[in-house]
Amino acid sequence: MRKLLLLLTVVTVGLVFIARLFYLQVYNKQAYNLFEDSAIKKVYDYPKRGYVYDRNGKLLVANQPSYDVMVIPREVEPLDTLEFCRLLKISKDDFKKTYDRAKNYSPRLPSVFVPQLSKTDYAVLQEKMRKFKGFYIQKRFLRDYRTSIGANVLGDIGEVNQRIIERQPYYKMGDLIGKQGVELSYEKILRGVKGIKFIQKDRFNKNIGPYKEGRYDTLPQPGKDIKITIDSDLQQYGELLMTNKRGGIVAIDPSNGEILALVTGPSYNPNLLVGRERNKHFSRLFLDTITRPTWDRGLQAQYPPGSPFKVINALIGLQEGVINTSDKVTCRMGYYYGSRRLTGCHHHKSPVDMNNGIAQSCNAYFVNAYRKIVDKYDDAGNAMNTWAKHAKSFGLGNYLGYDLPVGQKGRIPDGDYYDKAYGDNRWGSTYIVSNAIGQGEVEATPIQLANMAAAIGNRGYYYTPHIIKDIEGETIDTKYTTPKYTTIDKRHFEPVIQGMFDVYNKGTAATLRIPGIDICGKTGTAENFIKIDSVKTQLTDHSIFVAFAPKDNPKIAIAVFVENGYWGSRFAGRMASLMIEKYIKGEITRTDMEHWILTHSLENEYAKPYSGEPFKINGETTLQVVDKVVADKVEKLKNDDLSNSIRINANQSNQK
Repeated sequence: MRKLLLLLTVVTVGLVFIARLFYLQVYNKQAYNLFEDSAIKKVYDYPKRGYVYDRNGKLLVANQPSYDVMVIPREVEPLDTLEFCRLLKISKDDFKKTYDRAKNYSPRLPSVFVPQLSKTDYAVLQEKMRKFKGFYIQKRFLRDYRTSIGANVLGDIGEVNQRIIERQPYYKMGDLIGKQGVELSYEKILRGVKGIKFIQKDRFNKNIGPYKEGRYDTLPQPGKDIKITIDSDLQQYGELLMTNKRGGIVAIDPSNGEILALVTGPSYNPNLLVGRERNKHFSRLFLDTITRPTWDRGLQAQYPPGSPFKVINALIGLQEGVINTSDKVTCRMGYYYGSRRLTGCHHHKSPVDMNNGIAQSCNAYFVNAYRKIVDKYDDAGNAMNTWAKHAKSFGLGNYLGYDLPVGQKGRIPDGDYYDKAYGDNRWGSTYIVSNAIGQGEVEATPIQLANMAAAIGNRGYYYTPHIIKDIEGETIDTKYTTPKYTTIDKRHFEPVIQGMFDVYNKGTAATLRIPGIDICGKTGTAENFIKIDSVKTQLTDHSIFVAFAPKDNPKIAIAVFVENGYWGSRFAGRMASLMIEKYIKGEITRTDMEHWILTHSLENEYAKPYSGEPFKINGETTLQVVDKVVADKVEKLKNDDLSNSIRINANQSNQK
């Protein structure tokens, strides 16, 4: 019996071992992980990143070789630290900090010790690397920007951080990833796939050759090339026009939603964010809170749209049946409610119909139209909801869904917004008349205004703006090729478009005509408030312009916003007309306008909040104007809802 029990025990233990071995080696394929085996060294082979071309096939972004010094902390042996630091051009403190960081990340996994050596430094170091056990050189590719423009569009690449690694296990410490622009938006397409080699080590931690004769090694897959929609010549010209100015220019092809130019001012050379000096340059650019060169004003700046928004109110008024093209409104240098003037206006002939209201940018006409829209309904909240629905159908008040990584939604207020501000049913059309002229609580980004112009030029539809034109071996997402329709009937667009055409023929942009091109546009001027030492102060107005051309079957729609640019036709109008001529003709004939723009700077205007120099409005200082004219309007504007408030710290002001 005892012999039988002993035999049974041996057989049982044997079966258990056999079953376990079968489970580990056959059934459970994940029991052994090459990446977790400390006896196997992993060496990554980084692929070439995809190239970036402009719409015409011009190469904008290529690659250049770079060499990283890698470290595996557990393999490091005693070394001549001073010699190593001298070769790497780092201090001993830097050596210790970097080594400790690598060790904390992982003692047995490789980390970047010194990134992006130059070819010269690499050549010197390579000969002596055998003396420094645990360190090796790894080749990878950095970006080579073949242009000095479009930094906000192209973006840059930089090292991943721990948060990215935890969220995306593909990346390891020291890997590079797109940080902004198309480098970020199309990271997975541009980056390719890393290759890997597994190296077997012996018990003395020495390499003895490929693991399993390289059976599990993989080759890198290069990233795919992409073509973006930007016209690099137009982009370069736009950045030239924006020299010494702040604002944004966005140009779109209305026929397909392709972004032709995306200019932000000021900008910077994308090559500054390449190489070992990247972090230093980025910090300098990012911490510049005055000019904010890393802030894409074309996508992120939310401004009052000003008078270009009047055409939206004209279209809504026609759709709602509360106005027609022949109605005339008397303008007495503004709109009056009883004896109180709610808005001012510049001098022009009166009375005006819709055509002249648009051409001459009459505030009284559009306040009258806006009040009719709101007063059509018994409940102001329902009226504003209807109005907001129409406005949002043009892509306003929401993210457009474009394929760039940053943006703002702007603001189109509805009934709930004003119920919260004033109380339920405690407000009416006279409280919110500033919306009629693109002021008040309405906000939009330049790309939204350009898209609005495209929708009007198309007579009621638009394509989602996008930056991608072609991906090697792939098709473009259908959301960029599917039209979106507004809530306005097509028949209502023609009279409004004629009014925008007459802006150039007999209106506020009559001096900006381009020979041979029928342009439809709208000038705009928006009030500009900031806080200086906690005091709300009115500064020089913003200059705004939207347009499309030609009038029929437009090839370009554009929005230009110039901060502190006085009025619509002064800066923004000139710049928009020049951009249109540059794109359609390929050359500039209005050299008088070009010379004016290139020789006029607004730097003095931007320095005034810090210098204490008074702003002048119609020949009077800001304080005098606020006291005499704007006091009522400023009172109605709420601190948190100023469309372009800028918080300026008093200490910063003094230091500046």
